[in-house]
Amino acid sequence: MAQEIRHDDLRGPEIRLLLTEHLRSMQDLSPPESVHALDLSGLQKPDITFWTVWEHGQLLGCGALRELSRTHGEVKSMRTAEAHRRKGVARAVLEHLLREARGRGYERISLETGAASAFHPAHALYRSLGFMDCGPFGNYAADSNSVFMTLMLGPTPPDDCQLAPPRV
Repeated sequence: MAQEIRHDDLRGPEIRLLLTEHLRSMQDLSPPESVHALDLSGLQKPDITFWTVWEHGQLLGCGALRELSRTHGEVKSMRTAEAHRRKGVARAVLEHLLREARGRGYERISLETGAASAFHPAHALYRSLGFMDCGPFGNYAADSNSVFMTLMLGPTPPDDCQLAPPRV
């Protein structure tokens, strides 16, 4: 049986445990003012759509898409359960989010992630799918603990995101 991606209402106990793991990890890796992960109530807002990845009845991971504007989406809450790392879960979720963003007519999809070395595998995944480093977007402010990335799905770069060289 292949991995199955499902729209999720965030009511199941498995997703609550995974989100608790996600928040704890983000709080361990970044100072409090730099943790932008959403809790359960934050993910239940009307501008956010949430998906989970399952295989053989096990929750493998999750991801969400926030609508920032009619043409701009944001990747939120990408997480792979510890026991299922290195199985392609994050790539499957991200590819699903990109298909959804294109289907919604977004011209751009952006994300914020941590800058610490623990986030480097995520940076590599995002870059492998075409994301480039950029400046803060939406309500984010410049933060040395954050990496901002964007992927243009439409024809022209927006004014509020100046593409920047990748961090080393």
